[in-house]
Amino acid sequence: MARGDGIPPSPSWGGTGREAARVGLSEAITRAWALRRQAPLGPSGHPSHEGEGGIFALRPLFAAASVVLAGCGFTPLYATPGVSSGLSSIEVVVPEGRVAFLLREDLDDALARDKGAAPAWRLDLAVAPTRDPRGLRADDVAERYELGVSVKYTLTEIASGRIAHIGQVVSQVSYDAADAPYAGIAARQDSQQRAAADAARKIHLDLAAWMASRRTALASAPPG
Repeated sequence: MARGDGIPPSPSWGGTGREAARVGLSEAITRAWALRRQAPLGPSGHPSHEGEGGIFALRPLFAAASVVLAGCGFTPLYATPGVSSGLSSIEVVVPEGRVAFLLREDLDDALARDKGAAPAWRLDLAVAPTRDPRGLRADDVAERYELGVSVKYTLTEIASGRIAHIGQVVSQVSYDAADAPYAGIAARQDSQQRAAADAARKIHLDLAAWMASRRTALASAPPG
């Protein structure tokens, strides 16, 4: 039954409603990364933030997700296009290596890292890439390669030094071998970018869900 102002009453949010909100959040992040992959590349080789493509093109979707989460008892996760203040205060620390560098760039982008403010969290990543040949030709040269990236990560609260969350994701992509050296290098670098983006998307989704659960637990905790 609608209220006097014509707005229907809010649904009664139980476990099913919270689960629906989590699913909606997952879909929002997945769509954001899908649009990001379609965005034109900028000078650094990463998707540009300009125009309609990229993660920042989903501002209305993230705003709607905030309303849904708030109705479920969650503190809105997306205060800005991309992440909440909690996620934007995460400093990403990675080892040396091209895949690790790409992963940090993707995460800083997705988490909307506020580099003008002191970080409240530190995300340490251990990145282990692998490259395996698949489908040998008659001359014992691989027809394609499978690139795997395993990432273990630890989220630490900087103020207390306490480890708050740990996780691990695995990403695998493949690319065709090429006889021309330049084409082979380009294909390998493209696979590294795709693997890093996929791993970053999975980490982003896990951190977003964890941060939402944490904020809900803090809000429902008894005072004192």
